Amino acid sequence: MHISVVIPVYGCKACLDELYRRLVAALEAITPEFEIILVNDACPQNSWEVIKRLALADARVKGVDLSRNFGQIRAITAGLDLARGDWLVVMDCDLQDRPEEISKLYHKAQEGYDVVFARRAVRQDGAIKKLLGWFFYAVYGYFTGGAFDASICNFSCSRNMVMQNYRRMREQNRAFVMFIKWMGFKSTAIDIDHAARPEGKSSYSLRRRFRLASQIITAQSNRPLVLSIQVGFTVSLIAFAYAIWIVVKRLVWNISIAGWPSLIVSIWFVGGMIMAQLGVLGLYLGYVFDQVKGRPLYIIRETIEDQTSKLGGTSV
Repeated sequence: MHISVVIPVYGCKACLDELYRRLVAALEAITPEFEIILVNDACPQNSWEVIKRLALADARVKGVDLSRNFGQIRAITAGLDLARGDWLVVMDCDLQDRPEEISKLYHKAQEGYDVVFARRAVRQDGAIKKLLGWFFYAVYGYFTGGAFDASICNFSCSRNMVMQNYRRMREQNRAFVMFIKWMGFKSTAIDIDHAARPEGKSSYSLRRRFRLASQIITAQSNRPLVLSIQVGFTVSLIAFAYAIWIVVKRLVWNISIAGWPSLIVSIWFVGGMIMAQLGVLGLYLGYVFDQVKGRPLYIIRETIEDQTSKLGGTSV
């Protein structure tokens, strides 16, 4: 197998037939040895019906049905665990990642790169989504001490060697692009055409984006803990300096300070800081708790491969 294409599927049921047609045309222009792995992440539109039909009609299509919604990154991991290609392509199912751009990524990788990411030069998304993406990467870069490009997405072409190492990383809180960059393989990014979404809308609500951002940041960096310590010491120094100022005003100028307002403000301020720091610490403890439980990243209900259907409860 030369190329494996891994696609998590959630929503966009109406796009799957066109996605398949365009993928086959794009991949056949590169090599006859390819496979398409469609991972159904408990799509509410019942996309499994379409995936099953495509897999039964074409042995080059492999269908994977997860037992419930595990999230996009875990669905990608499920597909990568089953992929056999020398080169592995990861892309979305909504046709915003154009199948015709795979050729650009693949041929750029032949220049000696281990990973080639797609950079959305002109991103066909709303202004709020673009702003949130920029803000997240700015905050993430600050907490991790790195520089990240908000225009780079999961759409990529990687050597099998890279994905073998990615599969070894079994953290519960996962990030595809960040994990690959952390590994340090030779990578680059090229500009690709980013298409408008032809059907449906993104399942990532504002609340879900913030939750995902907090998970990724705290999973990849301990800087929030360091920052909470720095803030604690800063507040303590300010309180100490203010106490000295009160004593000086009383002894030198005989000016008394009204106690109740300053006391209440100090209590509320310091109490809020303590609660925030405990919350940060609680996040880290929660992630450690999730990790040590050792639960599988996903559970496969059914796979369809080589025109045979396999029912089972595979946990990985």
